Amino acid sequence: MSVAAAVVLAVHGLDAWYGAARVLYGIDLEVRRGEVVALMGRNGAGKSTTLKAIMNLGLRRSGQIRFMGNSITASKPFQIARLGLGYVPEDRRLFTDLSVRQNLDLGHQPARHWPDGRPVSAWTIEALFDLFPILRPLENRQAGTLSGGEQQMLAVARTLMGNPCVLLLDEPSEGVAPLVVEQMAAMILALKQQGTGVLLSEQNIHFAQLVAGRTYVLEKGVVQYSGTMQEMRQSPEVIRSYLAI
Repeated sequence: MSVAAAVVLAVHGLDAWYGAARVLYGIDLEVRRGEVVALMGRNGAGKSTTLKAIMNLGLRRSGQIRFMGNSITASKPFQIARLGLGYVPEDRRLFTDLSVRQNLDLGHQPARHWPDGRPVSAWTIEALFDLFPILRPLENRQAGTLSGGEQQMLAVARTLMGNPCVLLLDEPSEGVAPLVVEQMAAMILALKQQGTGVLLSEQNIHFAQLVAGRTYVLEKGVVQYSGTMQEMRQSPEVIRSYLAI
């Protein structure tokens, strides 16, 4: 298997519950090194829950989850993060009383290596200011004073300070200005070039098609469709049944 084709995140038979309410039913998905995969569906389809279940956050789950060849099924969230699985939640979870730079400093983790020994791209604050130039003049501002789009970029940048091998992104284009959406797309494509895998929760079809090569489409916690973005574009019935508003 080539380096580019190596599976770095594999999910099999993932079920999840909030209390007694079951919300995911047998989710199977995988992300390869240097691949952007879109997890798509309408509001309430189970996209965010899938990302939370992978990270083992605030719910009960069953199934098998493997990351970088190792099982993380029984791992706690902080252990999963330390292994190099980054997560940017939809609500961002910034330290609002701290500055932009302080938030980035808190996200720092040591450099990592792929299973074949090659180094994972290591991020610095200066490199992230190059990636998100809007943040540079704001580095001493409190995170709570930033606009929604600026906070979204900071949330992503803080997670990248952990040098993730795979990044889970929850609705990065939702509710932000077009300029921010463009920067998010450029960031995702830059990560892809560097070999980072990205699993993207998204209902904006245009944005997903810009960055992702494959997609899984959810409806009521079930994967109803999987395929390449090109295949989905040629399947209007899929878009009409599971994505159209």
